[in-house]
Amino acid sequence: MDSKRYIVHIDLDSFFVSVERKFNPDLIGKAVLIGGSADRGVVASCSYEARKFGVHSAMPMRQAMKLCTHAIVIRGSHGRYSEASREVTRIIADSVPVFQKTSIDEFYIDLTGMDRFHDPYEIATKLRQRVIDETGLPISFGMAATKTVAKMATNAAKPNGKLWIKHGDEKEFMAPLAIRKIPMLGEKTCQKLYQFGIEKIGDLQKCDVKFLEAVFGKAGRFIWEKAHGLDDSEVVPHSDRKSISTENTFHTDVSDIKTIETVLVSMTEELSAKLRRENRVASCLAIKVRYSNFETHTVQEKIPLTAAEHILIPGIKNLLKKAWNQHRPIRLIGVKLSDLTHGSYQINLFEDNEERIKLYQAMDKINFKFGDKTVCRAAGMAIGTRNFNPFLKD
Repeated sequence: MDSKRYIVHIDLDSFFVSVERKFNPDLIGKAVLIGGSADRGVVASCSYEARKFGVHSAMPMRQAMKLCTHAIVIRGSHGRYSEASREVTRIIADSVPVFQKTSIDEFYIDLTGMDRFHDPYEIATKLRQRVIDETGLPISFGMAATKTVAKMATNAAKPNGKLWIKHGDEKEFMAPLAIRKIPMLGEKTCQKLYQFGIEKIGDLQKCDVKFLEAVFGKAGRFIWEKAHGLDDSEVVPHSDRKSISTENTFHTDVSDIKTIETVLVSMTEELSAKLRRENRVASCLAIKVRYSNFETHTVQEKIPLTAAEHILIPGIKNLLKKAWNQHRPIRLIGVKLSDLTHGSYQINLFEDNEERIKLYQAMDKINFKFGDKTVCRAAGMAIGTRNFNPFLKD
């Protein structure tokens, strides 16, 4: 007989806000908005005090400030959040055998089999307390037999709480919740279900799987299984690669800065688009320069967490000045993005420009459909271009 699964989902509550409150306790208990500027920025994170007024992540900052006029707006510090995330990750890695980091502030832990020796709920409770004691950050967790139900349990336990949905209690726990509470169930799917009078997960549980398949195709069974708490997805061990890189070897050695920068821009665009596709951000930027005698120089620097080339490209150009003796022709040039972390969507909300965020989304959508570099900056057109390359201003 298979042993019962014990999956724990951990989420740091209002992570960015909580980190800022560590550095400025005066923010505790107050409505706080973190993100871009008031005129064109968006909300990257907000405190529970602000959420009471209808504010939520990804909302235009100007709209949030109208809803919550007394809120304190903070620009935010990527470095602080990266460091706090690393600290929590270290504690988790030191405490449990298998965990998966799915974003800067979210983790899954698999405690299956541990019940032969210890109480899994007690293990999770002690881990949560250790994180609170050592970091000062509020944290919630949910425990269940599947990742889906564990995540929903965490959401129900917030703020700063814990909840165990015992085996066999999944359907009862889920039934009264709104269908939008099911992870991975998109807004369009919910709207379609609303048309059939299906608003609660309990309503969805009563649906015949054949009806859902008729309406949603193959996704119908997926929806039915989620509504019943069925999910056999595994906790993937935390062994993600930590960097991505690309290099270009010139046919003949090059000393023209415009040619070199064109190649660098193209490679940086390629890597940043790949980061966004994989829902990741980088916090370290590096460049490699190799001369004709194979002498190689590498320079790197820490950067704010990002997957946006309008931030990465100036950084790369600046590193080129440090790495390259401009009197010597270059044989090979390389770009590397490292210290990767999941969760680009939330991080990218720090971009101080709604239009720029929409531009990246549009570029990625076109490039995903028609192939990489269908749309790119004019500066990167010389490498790997296709028939359509509009000029996109930074």
